[in-house]
Amino acid sequence: MNRELRKAENLRRHGDRGQWASKTEYILVVAGNVVGLGNVWRFPYLCYKNGGGAFLVPYGLLALVCGIPLFLMETSSGQYTQEGFITCWRKLCPLAEGIGYGFFMMKLYDFSYILIQVWALFYLVFSFKAQLPWASCDNTWNTASCLDLQILNSTNVTATAINTTSAATEFWERRMLGMSGGIEELGSVRWELALCLLVSWVFCYFSIWKGVRSSGKVAYFTATFPYVMLLILLIRGLTLPGAWEGIYFYLYPDINHLANLEVWIEAGSQIFFSYSLTIGTLNVLGSYNDYNNNCYRDCFWLCLLNSGTSFVAGFVVFSVLGFMAQKQGVSVDNVAESGPGLAFIAYPQATAMMPLPQFWSVCFFLMLILLSVDTHFVTVESVITSVSDLFPKMFRAPVKHEIFVLVICSSFFLIHLILVTEGGIYVFQLIDYYGCTRACQDFMTVCQCLAIGWIFGADRFSTIIEDMTSQKPSIFFKLCWKYVIPLLTSISFILYLVDYQHLKINNWYIYPDWAYALGWTMTLSSVLMVPLWAVGQMCLTPGTFKQRLTILCRPVDNPACETENSKQREEGTTLELGTCTES
Repeated sequence: MNRELRKAENLRRHGDRGQWASKTEYILVVAGNVVGLGNVWRFPYLCYKNGGGAFLVPYGLLALVCGIPLFLMETSSGQYTQEGFITCWRKLCPLAEGIGYGFFMMKLYDFSYILIQVWALFYLVFSFKAQLPWASCDNTWNTASCLDLQILNSTNVTATAINTTSAATEFWERRMLGMSGGIEELGSVRWELALCLLVSWVFCYFSIWKGVRSSGKVAYFTATFPYVMLLILLIRGLTLPGAWEGIYFYLYPDINHLANLEVWIEAGSQIFFSYSLTIGTLNVLGSYNDYNNNCYRDCFWLCLLNSGTSFVAGFVVFSVLGFMAQKQGVSVDNVAESGPGLAFIAYPQATAMMPLPQFWSVCFFLMLILLSVDTHFVTVESVITSVSDLFPKMFRAPVKHEIFVLVICSSFFLIHLILVTEGGIYVFQLIDYYGCTRACQDFMTVCQCLAIGWIFGADRFSTIIEDMTSQKPSIFFKLCWKYVIPLLTSISFILYLVDYQHLKINNWYIYPDWAYALGWTMTLSSVLMVPLWAVGQMCLTPGTFKQRLTILCRPVDNPACETENSKQREEGTTLELGTCTES
């Protein structure tokens, strides 16, 4: 089937599904999704921690052999099948449809990251106060051991202050979170955070309620404005005293770290995390493309944009940390943080030391909100798309679709109220640690590469990409799909299990046994979908073992293949794998 006929067939089958209004919308939505919080609060710290400039060596190599090939595989498989991350496997390898259900479970846990948007919104509101509340200890929630900025900036006190906490830490733990003693003590709902959660889910609903028609328009603002904020913060950061000392810590190369296997593991983990790989999002976003879109070229530019943003964000973060270290009279490694510690303790504390602290605080938290907004509404949209493709008659009709989106958003708002209780931070950390772990992504990656690279066929997949883009992928991609990526991710998966350690909070709080059991249940709920689906289909499909395997390894949504499968069931004959192809 030539390109034009294939395109017409896709329009006939999926005309009511919708497509991106323009190529620009697709680029902005994908860019907004992959450029997220990990670029700002995770990559710079990993770079500093793992050898500075030397960390760019494993990061660059793994981006080349894992990141870009997987990015191309996922976006092109979505574009080819024009289906969500569950039903797309029917056109690739029905036996592997469990991968899609595994993605579905991982996505549900992924919804909890809206909590970061909630926290940033809370901080944004307080940024408009005349006196930033995390800069002083004159508040009702502060304790006797609190140190405000004036005292904290005194080198004498800093050197001796052991049993003390900063005003920023107390605002985070006591004012916003109201942290309880553990997950056993959930406590009451923090009504201010609940209100921020409601605002976040309402914004999410109106961003996706019309599908790609609305999310594509929203991305014009949410995907571009963070770059404006990033540029403003970069210029400000580089002009601060002590900035270059921070940048030195960020980039100074220590090649000894390259011999440490953990550095390579963290580089690969960052690639998977920031590129949004093996979680189904890229499949869905690619599925709304025109069949002849050049996904091969898009892949390189989007990956370059993501990694480039991470690199520049490091200057934004460490220039400010250098300034903060100089003000406190300590070295940069004493103030360097990652994750929530950077975003909600270290950086707010640093902005409070600058002239016009309210302005810089607003800029920073506005950037965080927009970075998380994009990623979140795309995550929800990918789940809604995949479920709608699974039940098109039930959820694709205009009014039914809006109601379905409303039900999803409302339900998860109610479920996520547990995250804004006094013990909610413990629940969130449990989901973060077990719900979508490196082990889950590694396992799904191996399965995905086996299904596409070996069963569907790397050669056939490359031919499909050539048919869509008029560019044949390099043999390098086939080697990565079939050998390099499965090998590396298998090693990473084994090392995760060997080096596994129980989750602890602040190195002192240990979860009860039932919480760890719940955590492993979340991990297995996605991983076990793959073998359970395969075993279930093998049991339900008629024929001998070889006949069942042959049928389930052949795409069923190809009309030619459907004819072959029916004939095979009736006659009890077997066909060789790969004999039923689309040309």
